[in-house]
Amino acid sequence: MNPPKESKPDIHSEDFLRLLMRRQLRLSIACATTFLIALLGLPLLNYFFPELMATRVFGFTLTWFVLGVLFSPLVWLISWFFIRRSIALEESEVEEVEREKGTENDE
Repeated sequence: MNPPKESKPDIHSEDFLRLLMRRQLRLSIACATTFLIALLGLPLLNYFFPELMATRVFGFTLTWFVLGVLFSPLVWLISWFFIRRSIALEESEVEEVEREKGTENDE
């Protein structure tokens, strides 16, 4: 009797989904951390560096310039990065499973 071969995860298996979800969770935590640093950083900068944040930039104080002009593009950038990386993670996982299936069929 031959011992059963260790089966490789397929795209619809729980192992595949668990691994993909774990990687996407790490990505989500990194993006959320970046957002929270930006969100909480502005009040901290105002508290610790009030003279710097009162500096005029294009007619606004630096605080309002960061909040009104730079914050929205930052959020869009974080969102764009998250979506691109999430799709890339899914595609790389699918390619890996397909490659493993191909080598399994060759044996």
